[in-house]
Amino acid sequence: MKRLVIILAIFHLNIAFALNGMPSMPNPVKIMNDSVADIIDPPNTAALNIMVNALSSLKELRKQNKDSIENVKTLIEIKLLPQIAIEVSTELALKKHWHILSAQQKLIFQKYITQSLIRDYAGILSAYENLDTVNIAVDPKVKRKDNKAIVKLIVNLGDDPKPFNITLKMIRSSKWRVYDVVFSGVSLIKNYRAQFNSHIKRKGIDSLIAKIIKKIK
Repeated sequence: MKRLVIILAIFHLNIAFALNGMPSMPNPVKIMNDSVADIIDPPNTAALNIMVNALSSLKELRKQNKDSIENVKTLIEIKLLPQIAIEVSTELALKKHWHILSAQQKLIFQKYITQSLIRDYAGILSAYENLDTVNIAVDPKVKRKDNKAIVKLIVNLGDDPKPFNITLKMIRSSKWRVYDVVFSGVSLIKNYRAQFNSHIKRKGIDSLIAKIIKKIK
């Protein structure tokens, strides 16, 4: 349980490289070839920077006794949300239902997932006290295909001699961003998909949309 809290605290929240059915992403203007881009902006470095920068900011808030829930939410909005490909995550979560939604309905689901991330992470980050015991390293072996990558992070806790792994699924447009997080075989996107599909199966897509709108309000 403690490890699950840590992974959620570090980032929001299967090792399999889920490329089939991947939503399309616009390609950036090709100002350099892929080999040069990987030297300048490799996915493993981007993944580590995302984690470390967020933790460093949270530690600074704690140091100055300014780690209120609202300030932690602001930290998440500034440090983490820009690093998440929320449009890709939402499309994967809705999967076969995505293309029947209107543009406005798609934005509603994106907003819902964004608000859920902020709320859940703010609570977890505020609750965890031993940030100085968290050490993160990155596995140099990265799975790659075109503009997608899977990066494995190795997390050590000071009071737990056995490290554990976090898998980040990333996609690059103008920069590398995360679209899914996997811990102990549990995928964040698959969790959302299971929730959505369960409701749709019981009550239909229109009922789910109405429920999401209520939750947002």
